[in-house]
Amino acid sequence: MTTLSFEFFPTQTDEGTAKLLAVRDELAAFNPEFFSVTYGAGGSTRDRTFAIVDAIQQRGIAAAPHLSCVGDSTADLRDLLNRYKALGIQRIVTLRGDLPSGSGLASSELRYANELVEFIRKETGDHFTLEVAAYPEMHPQASNFDKDLQNFVRKVKAGADSAITQYFFNADSYFHFVDRVRAMGVDIPIIPGIMPITNYSKLARFSDSCGAEIPRWIRKQLEAYGDDSDSIVKFGEEVVTDMCRRLLDGGAPGLHFYTLNQAKPSLAVWKNLI
Repeated sequence: MTTLSFEFFPTQTDEGTAKLLAVRDELAAFNPEFFSVTYGAGGSTRDRTFAIVDAIQQRGIAAAPHLSCVGDSTADLRDLLNRYKALGIQRIVTLRGDLPSGSGLASSELRYANELVEFIRKETGDHFTLEVAAYPEMHPQASNFDKDLQNFVRKVKAGADSAITQYFFNADSYFHFVDRVRAMGVDIPIIPGIMPITNYSKLARFSDSCGAEIPRWIRKQLEAYGDDSDSIVKFGEEVVTDMCRRLLDGGAPGLHFYTLNQAKPSLAVWKNLI
């Protein structure tokens, strides 16, 4: 069975939240396994994340809040875990998190995602299904690919149930990553993270910062379209659909869409696959 899930980020305004909840309702019609909700550096969006998670749960759909450890005390994390348990949350996306400006790992009680996974297991046992992040093209701050693979295995052995990848546009990078970690003893599901293409300039900036490679042939075609947004969207839909079809045909257990709080781009790809 192919799983489907979507990611949101907390909005800054009441108007933005209302639009997000409308997107939630549109996507809910496709029976996703869960909606994940991101969490800002050092817990900077904690209250907004919690509010969106609550609104998703009230709609009767499983919500999976992101939880990062850098910049948060174990006391704060424990409190948040208890609040999520009381809300009926059963899945958490566990991350190291981005470093807040001016801080370092040494200032955090928990410094890495594997430590956060261990902490949650110690505090809550098997209550939560724990997702961890995977980087088929290597974490941008990793010193080399082998060490990054070892870091991933460490997170899994700490008690992760499943993984969601950073987005990518080369299916081979996903298959290579899966083959490598399977050989290292990892047997949990590894769900490809999918980023629809709707705006080239924004995608290029974000991809450069997070280490997601846009293949040259895709970059050049998107550049050729210039400001022709309709052509960018159409081409992007074709490229991402073809990649998703190859991923599923090659054994990927599901797809996790980074929606950017929009329904149409993700659904355009998903509808092409079903």
